[in-house]
Amino acid sequence: MGKIAIVTGASGNMGQAVIKKFIDEGYKVIGTIIPNDPVPIDPIAIGFPEDKLEKIVVDLMNEDDSEKFVANVVSKYGSVDAAVLTVGGFAMGSIAETKTSDIAKQYRLNFETAYNAARPIFVQMLKQNSGRIFIIGSRPGLEAKSGKGMVAYGLAKSLIFRLAQLMNDEAKGKNVVTCVVVPSTIDTPQNRQAMPDADPSKWVKPEAIADAIYFYCTDAAAVLREPLIKVYNNS
Repeated sequence: MGKIAIVTGASGNMGQAVIKKFIDEGYKVIGTIIPNDPVPIDPIAIGFPEDKLEKIVVDLMNEDDSEKFVANVVSKYGSVDAAVLTVGGFAMGSIAETKTSDIAKQYRLNFETAYNAARPIFVQMLKQNSGRIFIIGSRPGLEAKSGKGMVAYGLAKSLIFRLAQLMNDEAKGKNVVTCVVVPSTIDTPQNRQAMPDADPSKWVKPEAIADAIYFYCTDAAAVLREPLIKVYNNS
């Protein structure tokens, strides 16, 4: 059996780019979609071989469902070689505008969805002594100056970086690495529509992010540990 990758947020722009890259490189991909996902995924229509992509409906805000999902993948395929966790959400708001309820919502969207998937995947990778986990961070989560006006979002995303540090410390001596991917503005149809006056040539394409992520799964990157992958292009 070939290598197995889990990609959460399979219907998103980044999720689909990552799925395509890993399938092109010979992986079988298990992609998660949310219940009643408004974006349908037809593997054939978007160029994915039907036997290379398995779609699973999972509510990643539900810890038990997330754990069962990973257990089912392991039971069916035996291992998880890579996991790319793209699920998240975004909200604007200054400190004056941000209530604890806003922070709690962003925490659930951006941290709990990542942790609920990452924890059982990480445990499995420790058992098999191999694996790569990629969690999508953000510049507002990495640096306060980029989080102005995005307080709840920035605070929630900041926890991703500490989680990766804790996981890498716990995995020392094992061939298990957790990476945080930090993209700048991603060149998507939604962002182009939302920012019509911006220069999208400075943004980063989802395919470029997928290429960077895949590189860290190759033998050429096997010696790298605790990477922070800044995919900024010219922005």
